[in-house]
Amino acid sequence: MNRAKMLSQLEQTAQWDLVIIGGGATGLGAAVDAASRGLKTLLIERADFAKGTSSRSTKLVHGGVRYLAQGNIKLVKEALRERGYLLKNAPHLCTSQPFVIPVYTWFDKLFYGVGLMAYDLLAGKLSLGATKFLSAQKTIDLVPSIKTKNLKGSILYFDGQFDDSRLAIDLAYTAATHGATILNYVSLQGFEKANKKIIGIQCKDELTGKTYDIQAKSFINATGVFADHVMQLDETDRAPIVRPSQGIHLVVNKSFFTGHHAMMVPKTADGRVFFAVPWHGSVVLGTTDTAIEQISAEPKALDVEIDFILEHFNLYNSLAITRKDVQSVFVGLRPLVKASGVSSTALISRDHTIIVSPSGLVTITGGKWTTYRKMAEDAVNNVVFLLHPKSRGKKVKSEGIKVKRGGKEVKSEELRVKRGEEVKSEKRKVKNGGSITSNLMIGDFIKRRAMIEEIIAEDANNAALLHEDYPYTIADIIFAIRHELAETVEDLLARRTRLLFLNARLAHDLAPQMAALLALHQQKDKNWEFQQITMFQQLSKQYMVD
Repeated sequence: MNRAKMLSQLEQTAQWDLVIIGGGATGLGAAVDAASRGLKTLLIERADFAKGTSSRSTKLVHGGVRYLAQGNIKLVKEALRERGYLLKNAPHLCTSQPFVIPVYTWFDKLFYGVGLMAYDLLAGKLSLGATKFLSAQKTIDLVPSIKTKNLKGSILYFDGQFDDSRLAIDLAYTAATHGATILNYVSLQGFEKANKKIIGIQCKDELTGKTYDIQAKSFINATGVFADHVMQLDETDRAPIVRPSQGIHLVVNKSFFTGHHAMMVPKTADGRVFFAVPWHGSVVLGTTDTAIEQISAEPKALDVEIDFILEHFNLYNSLAITRKDVQSVFVGLRPLVKASGVSSTALISRDHTIIVSPSGLVTITGGKWTTYRKMAEDAVNNVVFLLHPKSRGKKVKSEGIKVKRGGKEVKSEELRVKRGEEVKSEKRKVKNGGSITSNLMIGDFIKRRAMIEEIIAEDANNAALLHEDYPYTIADIIFAIRHELAETVEDLLARRTRLLFLNARLAHDLAPQMAALLALHQQKDKNWEFQQITMFQQLSKQYMVD
């Protein structure tokens, strides 16, 4: 992906079939869906792709065990189906993850075991594995740090795990390969109307300050917690529909929770489930559900939320953690749709909602990462039905579209040779036991690796790791700058790599090196470089726990 090329397409297109506002999971999914149907599609995102909620999830692709307990069978079935599609279409980023539910009463063992067997049945042919009852000793073998007093055993079940913002970047690339124009750092400024219908938008390139007038036949608002803001640009008296809540996650070293199995606690004090999930050589703990009044691009964790997660982890884990053990804390906002008579945000349905305004603006909000494809499909179906009747008959099965990873095409004979060598020489083990190729499909890995090798050939120092505990190299950073629309230090350390989420202090210290690489490749001066360092290091403090 090349930003200059995308901007050229923006300037040269007289009218679009569809403009999508918002570059999170749903917006990017809609871009893939629409472009694959042959619609001339433009997506704009005011910051970076997945800057908000879509990079701050629990990193799970799941049906939602607690939604089953709430009786929302429809949502669970839909999410389990979507989980199966996602693991099939993006196996380089989505994998099956075994979970253990520790139980301390015989009743709980039976109750949760039967519930999870029903979970398996709802998944049908897309099940990831059969639920099993485990003894206390087997539970200890799988989760060595589990608290053993009164332990009656556990239930083993399977769900999915993924890298959220990396999937967002690959969805952007996939949409581009289908012909969509995808731009980050382009913000909506206002709507243009004729006969009370939206016919265009004004938008601004936040990197250059240049403004554009864009004409289009249809528009999707996929801005998550900011959906009300866009709807009110369309209708100033529009009542808000989003009731935001925030959830935080703590990241700790894997030494506190060893093994490959995740832990799920099915009921906490606030009515949510609690997870401890191995991820990129660390462990993600969470989450919370706190109703908030004000939304922000960078929400802050509350002390009470941090204490809540520390307390619940320590209730079940023999290796206790304190604030000083937290490597990073990240916060996401849920775009929950208001429901009458529901006082707790934890009880609000995670179903998605579509609203078609009199102006023709199609707004989609609610939902969750797992169901992003279905949300996108529903939004585009509304656009096609209302505004593109000639496209109604076109059958596009978006559940079968493979999510592509950017890289250079390699000739088939070269691909066979490289597959023979496979990833033996490429699997660089690092201290955390990870591997550069652990979650990449061989073919896509080789395509990307061909371009990485070209970058290393330019300068052997580009093969150096950014830090010995993590698999990211300087060449990976240069690749992100050249081919993945990374424009800031934050883009590189938060979303093209995940270092801000894994180790905030390390990310803070790497900011000068990232800024220098960006300045070199984008021909920026020292003042710009200093500003990038300052902004990121200030931001990174929000991801640290005092």
